[in-house]
Amino acid sequence: MAKMKKLQPDMQRLKETYPNDRQKMQQELMALYKREGANPVAGCLPILVQIPIFFSLYKVLFVTIEMYHAPFYGWINDLSAPDPLGLMTLFGIFPWDVPPLLSIIDIGILPIFMGFTMWLQQKLNPAPADPTQARIFAMLPFVFTFVLAGFAAGLVLYWSVNNILSIAQQWVIQRKILAKDG
Repeated sequence: MAKMKKLQPDMQRLKETYPNDRQKMQQELMALYKREGANPVAGCLPILVQIPIFFSLYKVLFVTIEMYHAPFYGWINDLSAPDPLGLMTLFGIFPWDVPPLLSIIDIGILPIFMGFTMWLQQKLNPAPADPTQARIFAMLPFVFTFVLAGFAAGLVLYWSVNNILSIAQQWVIQRKILAKDG
């Protein structure tokens, strides 16, 4: 991804050179990737490794009796249940049962933090060349925040910690590449 970020000006130049010839632009873009040794799909490979881990953790939290109501830390009393402190209760200030209709917007602290770390991780990566794809990627942190709000707190915690470690890794790698090139 650091190589892709470095190639961003060249990619923009190709986009401006071939504004109406999409096929020629794609051919030149592939030649640029090959010449510079960049692979735009390489950013997807880590997620392929993480999916089985995520699914396994989901099953462990969902099925095992030992994890049910097992206290963790702070406000998280059950790693197998969704984050108990949501927006609708002002993060635990007002203790009331949120109606099922409003539960979709009752997002807890962990999912909000996970969405923020996902957004921050995206800012470290280069923006996609296609504007439609860029808009879709920009919406993903918000979509995942709402989707994962109802998941087990342990899964959201895992995803958040994974995002933090990925941010640190990307930052170190990009600093090394910039120092090597600079």
